[in-house]
Amino acid sequence: MTADLRLSVLDQTPVSEGSSAAQALRNSIDLARLADGLGYHRYWVAEHHGGGLVAGPSPEVLIGPIAAATSRIRVGSGGVMLPHYSALKVAESFGVLSGLFPGRIDLGIGRAAGTDPMTTHALQRDRSHAMPDDFPEQLAELLAYFERSFDGGHLARLAETLPGEPEVPEPWLLGSSEQSALWAGELGLRYAFADFINPRGAPIAETYRRGFVAGKRLAGPRLAVAVRAVVAETDEEARRLSASWRMAFGLLRRGHLIPVPPPEKAERYLELHGDELEGPASDPDRLSGTPAKVGAEIREIAAAYGAEEAIVVTITHDHQARRRSYELLAAEFGLGEVSEAAPAVAGQ
Repeated sequence: MTADLRLSVLDQTPVSEGSSAAQALRNSIDLARLADGLGYHRYWVAEHHGGGLVAGPSPEVLIGPIAAATSRIRVGSGGVMLPHYSALKVAESFGVLSGLFPGRIDLGIGRAAGTDPMTTHALQRDRSHAMPDDFPEQLAELLAYFERSFDGGHLARLAETLPGEPEVPEPWLLGSSEQSALWAGELGLRYAFADFINPRGAPIAETYRRGFVAGKRLAGPRLAVAVRAVVAETDEEARRLSASWRMAFGLLRRGHLIPVPPPEKAERYLELHGDELEGPASDPDRLSGTPAKVGAEIREIAAAYGAEEAIVVTITHDHQARRRSYELLAAEFGLGEVSEAAPAVAGQ
């Protein structure tokens, strides 16, 4: 589905070499204002722990300032890594956000740890044993708070007293595997697939559609595909800018967290180690180039997935280059005139 393809933003709050995590957080606020002015549909912030490359461990904390700094765009998590938390705490946090910003809050839910095993251990309140693998039960409890669907018991009382009532967030299940597609379909949930993690997900999207239980929560499947892209005025410039995230994520796959390097440093690294990269970072041309090239590729990917929405994550060393990438993409999709984009925050 591409005729009325929605375009949204996933912000991983990247930390650039030579800058700081505090500046990365301010950059997220600035980029959200820009996306709001350009006409993007939603703005999601990610959850990652351990620092270094990204500065967004708490989407529930960052969503509020972003929603307050914008006026129209939907704001949410991409996503909350539910195994780290109690379902009630997540429900309460997003209940507060929904009450403050009615009709604008999304709750994207993920199962992954979002970090390394050591940090996962540090996040646990009880470190005497590993966390139970009970994600389906956690997810069912979380949804029951918002839907007041408990079948008796003391938790039913808690569902009646959530902050923010009667407002609730729009729930999504996030994933990059067949298991997440099966859960999303069985529960009748909206589903966002991370193509930037697993670019071979079109058959998994079909699994979601085939197994979707209509009427449980939605009349039919609702699918978004999340892609990583870098757009510039020329293919050469986009390829140069892309070198930064390719180096950073290539090292991340080996367990090394580094700030996003400048393109010149990344290009030198890739000259020596580019053949060693795996996954999406191994292809320098995919979703990197001019607005026309990247726009055509996004439409092609969305069509392959049968997605009604593309959620774009862009990482560059320079924040202004990241802003420009989203401006050019918005113009390519007719979201609004680049000249009318929101101004940068002073000092960016």
